[in-house]
Amino acid sequence: LLLLLEATLLQLASGFYHPFYNGFYYNHIMNDKGNGQEEVVSFNGAKLVVETPKDPIYSSSGANVTLPCHYHYEPDLEAKRKIRIKWSKLRDDYTKEQDVLVAIGKTYLAFGDFRGRAHLHQTGRREASLVVSDVRLQDDGKYRCEVIDGLEDESDVVDLRLQGIVFPYQPPRGQYRLNFHEAEQVCQEQGAILATFNQLFQAWSEGLDWCNAGWLADGTVQYPIRQPRKPCGGLHLAPGIRSYGPRHRHLHRFDAFCFSSALKGEVFYLDRPAGMTLEEAKQSCQDAGAEIARVGQLYSAWKFLGLDRCDAGWLADGSIRYPIIKPRANCGPAEPGVRSFGFPSKGRFGVFCYKER
Repeated sequence: LLLLLEATLLQLASGFYHPFYNGFYYNHIMNDKGNGQEEVVSFNGAKLVVETPKDPIYSSSGANVTLPCHYHYEPDLEAKRKIRIKWSKLRDDYTKEQDVLVAIGKTYLAFGDFRGRAHLHQTGRREASLVVSDVRLQDDGKYRCEVIDGLEDESDVVDLRLQGIVFPYQPPRGQYRLNFHEAEQVCQEQGAILATFNQLFQAWSEGLDWCNAGWLADGTVQYPIRQPRKPCGGLHLAPGIRSYGPRHRHLHRFDAFCFSSALKGEVFYLDRPAGMTLEEAKQSCQDAGAEIARVGQLYSAWKFLGLDRCDAGWLADGSIRYPIIKPRANCGPAEPGVRSFGFPSKGRFGVFCYKER
């Protein structure tokens, strides 16, 4: 029985079963199985309606989140069959879906990265809400809640957005040295992922202005401009997101725009009177029960925890940076931000450490 149920769920998830609704509600359909027998499937004439929130659901990395979904019938009636529910994660262009979870009655099966993290929340009548625990950066995006009752199939979409920050990243080798796959890797090494266009647009609307082009998660290369200027597309162009469009993921090289969410821990600063080398800095963080902070963690601490420190410190990638919330004399430009001194080959500085709560 268990194998049969799992096979049914897998069949539903794979799209082999394609229910449809063409605008009419038939009293019955005829199903000729080739044995001379006709099977009559009765319909009740009621319309199935699926509803999800129109506003985005916000969460952060490491949190638990519920994506609400409810269904009902017009006119109201009690379903006589077990309802099938399918949750999928959509791409921005809606061209491909990632299976998240399928369920028949109270039995469900989660897929891929959602195994052990996704389950249904069905405490209410006709509820099909999805609960995702230990939210990850990759979970950001749109989700489809699909409810199937016999041949009736209706769905609606929930938008899950992670509270986060987009930051540009160049490797120690310098500007425009990353192909797409290398850009993915360097973002992961800094506790982040490649940003989506929607995340970059949100960052631009909040003030991000950066003249160097960088990879995004969809394989396009873009950059945000608040103040038009000659080296950044020209003075004649309005503020906005400049786009180079899709680029060859192996051959073309640019910087990266990374996305990091709120932290589950804290970032703190350590120093010695004579400063530290990079290796000494790593050891000092370990001695404090922590690890040397990554670039994404410093940006997140700056934005979400209000970290303000006018002392330069090592980070895990070998760069020297410091975060400023309140600009002041001898602490860089007049705007808040994370200042960078690049990747010094030598020198002695303090260090930013990260510790899980």
